[in-house]
Amino acid sequence: MRIEMASEPGGPGRPNEDYTSVALPASGDGGALVVLDGVTPPAGDDGCVHGVPWFTSRLGGALLELAASPRDLTLAECLAEAITRTSDAHRETCDLSHSRTPQATVVAARWDEGTVEHLVLSDSALLLERADGSVTPVLDARLDQLPDRVRSMRAGVRALPRGSAERATAGAAYARAVEALRNAPDGGGFYTAAADPAVARLAVTGTTPRTDVTALLGLTDGASRWVETFRLGDWSGLLDLVRKEGPYALVARVRTAEDADPDCTAFPRGKAHDDATTVFAELPQAEARRGTTGGV
Repeated sequence: MRIEMASEPGGPGRPNEDYTSVALPASGDGGALVVLDGVTPPAGDDGCVHGVPWFTSRLGGALLELAASPRDLTLAECLAEAITRTSDAHRETCDLSHSRTPQATVVAARWDEGTVEHLVLSDSALLLERADGSVTPVLDARLDQLPDRVRSMRAGVRALPRGSAERATAGAAYARAVEALRNAPDGGGFYTAAADPAVARLAVTGTTPRTDVTALLGLTDGASRWVETFRLGDWSGLLDLVRKEGPYALVARVRTAEDADPDCTAFPRGKAHDDATTVFAELPQAEARRGTTGGV
């Protein structure tokens, strides 16, 4: 079985707020992968003494352990329990009611001999390569479906000169408007994994027969920029690039595109450079699995 992963911070001297890992249990034919993208709070103000990298590693580790354990929980239930465990680990020292309490986007997948189960929350992505060679992106589109007034604010910010006081003021107002829609109890916004385990039931989930999936590719939005921001190819082309050249080749292509547009004018985006993480899992097929066990 082929497993490859890459994770790189957006710039030197900056902590990497992404997390990724894979577990291949010793017993049985299966495994699990997890990818998290931590949400960077403005000026580091999140009510937590630990910080976002601590949060993503705690949450990601707990989710991977639960997902790779015997399947008495769905992936959504695994995420809910992982959020609870992580919250309990710093409930006594940190303000978990803070609107910017550490949080993350989530991708998780696991497989056994019969099925592939997936979960996506917020704007990270999971690609499923099918047995016929096609690629299906699993996306949570709610962040792209913000109310018209908020999208208009974003367009207004991008129209102002970078570095100007006007842009800074408009950008702060836009950030507050987006923040008000994150994990909003009345709905209509988008969701990230923070301190409330109930958010797990709002993730995009599903299952696919194992025989119909040949590979999985998890991506934070810093890596999916290759498709979504710089439009260097489609999802199928992205997976093909990673299969042929490896996940660090994808990150390198994204860095080249970012460096070519340092002011974010040709390709508007919130950060000139972002943490970029990807994990690729090529799943053994039935014939190969039978061959390793002496089957016909």
